Amino acid sequence: MLGQDLEQAIRRALEDATRRRHEFSGLEHLLLALLDDKKTAEVISECGGKPARVRAKLEDFSQVRCPSLPADDETASSGEEGELRAQPTLGFARVIQRAVNQLFGAGRTEVHGPHVLVSFFSEPDSHAVHFLKEEGISRLDIVTAISHRSSKMLPERDSRGAGAMPGSAPDEESPEQVGKDPLESYAVNLNERARRDLIDPLIGRQAEVERALHVLARRRKNNPLFVGDAGVGKTAIVEGLAARIEAGDVPPALRGVEIFALDMGSLVAGTRYRGDFEERFKAVLRAAQAKGNAVLFIDELHTIVGAGAASGGTMDASNLLKPPLSAGLISLYRHDQRTRSCAGTSRRTGPWPGGFSPSRCQS
Repeated sequence: MLGQDLEQAIRRALEDATRRRHEFSGLEHLLLALLDDKKTAEVISECGGKPARVRAKLEDFSQVRCPSLPADDETASSGEEGELRAQPTLGFARVIQRAVNQLFGAGRTEVHGPHVLVSFFSEPDSHAVHFLKEEGISRLDIVTAISHRSSKMLPERDSRGAGAMPGSAPDEESPEQVGKDPLESYAVNLNERARRDLIDPLIGRQAEVERALHVLARRRKNNPLFVGDAGVGKTAIVEGLAARIEAGDVPPALRGVEIFALDMGSLVAGTRYRGDFEERFKAVLRAAQAKGNAVLFIDELHTIVGAGAASGGTMDASNLLKPPLSAGLISLYRHDQRTRSCAGTSRRTGPWPGGFSPSRCQS
């Protein structure tokens, strides 16, 4: 029922109140103990709070505002050896019981520290909740962090962007703040595969490769599309481009460029809530833009039309791609005629009048 981490936090809260000779162990003691729990500290950080600052406020409150019992006071219950034992307050017990009831109602069987953190907000008059609110943390923030826990997949935004990722303040030294690179999670680095000799040599497609290099070297409309029947070697052309980049056999403007093959299946998998897919996809685009020399390759491009769209909605991967395409984010796409159902995407990757048979390269 109670997770081992939560049981240890409750035990620490009671022992801390006893050590300080407090008659009761309240929500402040519980929150102070929960800050030692890794999962709870991560949730607070993801919501924009600083565990170290919350801890300092709780320590100050416990020392200044909570009276200590004199050594000869017997109002508290005694242990086997006469040691004073602090008792949990009613609010302490209500928070734990409320968390258990909520988790059982949701079909869960084990309660952990972050779940108890949500129940804290049902006791709005406590100092513990007041300290959390001073950090800008609301109940909704904690519920969202617990439900999604996807902020780790987001790259940190620079100060010129729309704002830093919650919990990514520069003075926060917690190692849990460092997010995983979305390009590593949802894409394959073809340059790395070329360096490890995992790509077969490309034979007989020099004209297509040259044309793709010319398109990529443009300032705008630099998004080549490969059109052709199945099995003619569209993906092999992209792999050949990665091999040529690694060999240095490319124009100076394209030296050092990395090609990432985007895995749409991984992007869509596990997106149970509305907004999950958009968050992942935009994280990938931000990571590619932050690199400055990244090229995105989407195999079976027609799958982006409708990918991640909620029922009745029009926001899908193809619409999310339009702004970076217009802004000049270089990308490689594999294309078939079904993509023509999205006129905006087709316009931003306007057709090149020439063609190669059986595989053609369009810009």
